[in-house]
Amino acid sequence: MSAYEAFHALHVPGDPLIIYNCWDPGSAVAIAKAGAKAIATGSYGAAGSLGFGDGEEVPLDLVFDNAKRIMNVVDVPVSIDFESGYAQDTAGITANLAGLAATGAVGCNFEDSVIGGEGIYPIATQAERVAAARKGAGDAFFINARIDLYLRTPAAQCDDSTRDETIDRAKAYMEAGASGIFVPGLRDAETIAEIVNRTGALINVIPGPGAPTQPLADAGVARVSYGGSPWFAAMAWLEEQARPAINWK
Repeated sequence: MSAYEAFHALHVPGDPLIIYNCWDPGSAVAIAKAGAKAIATGSYGAAGSLGFGDGEEVPLDLVFDNAKRIMNVVDVPVSIDFESGYAQDTAGITANLAGLAATGAVGCNFEDSVIGGEGIYPIATQAERVAAARKGAGDAFFINARIDLYLRTPAAQCDDSTRDETIDRAKAYMEAGASGIFVPGLRDAETIAEIVNRTGALINVIPGPGAPTQPLADAGVARVSYGGSPWFAAMAWLEEQARPAINWK
């Protein structure tokens, strides 16, 4: 079984792959030692560890270099948070995904937010971008297509129309070549279950702070990831440890 096949097989609805996101080789090793079956970066932490802000501010060569360095120190499949593909046009996306696949990564997150712009891409436009990503990455690469409606819409305004558009987008992205669907910001188990049932997709969500995994598994998710929270927690811990040492007087 190839690394691509092994990674895909870890996505089981009801028995989700747990991704505790890393940001660099050292954090990847620590998470692998904890028993992780796969490793994936979170873009916020990866950017911060390299001295950049989130939102595709990291130069692409450093993204690729960080990916390769992580893969050099762990023995499990590695997926990279590739934000919005580091390009808006389809030709650029195809080229950039080919470059990412060449690092040895088995997959990536690929979001529909317009980096440096407003909102998210129209469904048809993003479906074309997903197809371009598939063309560049190859058939076996796991494209985790991220739908940002629940991130972009205030919680009080999320309703059935938000869910239904998420479902429409999921179907369009899957038809265009996505391997799975990532819906960050959505935490309601009933809504998640409906999206799983109506799309048949391998759904990835992020739990709320301290939230248990079992309700998400019961809803049929295939992947649970933690985004930037491991980075924030690690940096807060480091500051807490450093403060009394530095201010010892």
